[in-house]
Amino acid sequence: MNYELKDIPERPAKPRDVGFTMAMDKGLSLREVEDFIDSSGEYTDIVKLGWATSYVTSNLKDKLALYKEAGIPTYFGGTLFEAFIIRDQFEDYRKLLDKYDMPFAEVSDGSIELPHDLKCEYISKLSEQVTVLSEVGSKDAEKIIPPYQWIDLMQTELDAGAWKVIGESREAGNVGLFRASGEVRSGLVQEILTKIPFEKIIWEAPQKAQQVYFIKLVGANVNLGNIAPNEIIPLETIRLGLRGDTFHHFLNNKDLL
Repeated sequence: MNYELKDIPERPAKPRDVGFTMAMDKGLSLREVEDFIDSSGEYTDIVKLGWATSYVTSNLKDKLALYKEAGIPTYFGGTLFEAFIIRDQFEDYRKLLDKYDMPFAEVSDGSIELPHDLKCEYISKLSEQVTVLSEVGSKDAEKIIPPYQWIDLMQTELDAGAWKVIGESREAGNVGLFRASGEVRSGLVQEILTKIPFEKIIWEAPQKAQQVYFIKLVGANVNLGNIAPNEIIPLETIRLGLRGDTFHHFLNNKDLL
């Protein structure tokens, strides 16, 4: 840090298991990736190449090499996994992970109907090859999953071999964990946290108000995802109580540091 302030929440050093920030790359150029790494790389734990953008990304190998050189692991969005599964190309997907030397994979079923036992089989198989992130929740705003089912799905997928589970919200933050307005389904979130350890969940929270909610609820070291590259530093200041939204929160709640 550039100077000293008292009563700042402690953030674990990278690589870390909590306080995880996942950024979403929706098509950054190589120059933009270089600038992003320069400004925000130390605060970014992992980068997701959103949905299936990797299929049309120019200089994909060069982009991945930039992230790797910076010590930031990457993975392809879960929609790409689903695109392979619906075409009966699971083995081709596994070869793709090897081709690009991907350390992580996301298993999701937000856009397709996938029997849960089969999803867990995919998680189990992929966990022998890479570190698996599994996403729970639907991209269909009309599909409301009750809390007990969220909990059951998350626990079963962790048991199948997922390193962490991701709470779905899409890149806009308006489905799954959130209402169409972006408002958090707070009862759902709090019930999930009664059964699933907070360190095992990455909450997709692209909107500032959503980030503030989770930081105030769980603490500075909650795992958050789908963060826009230009929002990484603003998020870090929210985590540290250095933005108006959380300015007094950690000063008045030192047990949460």
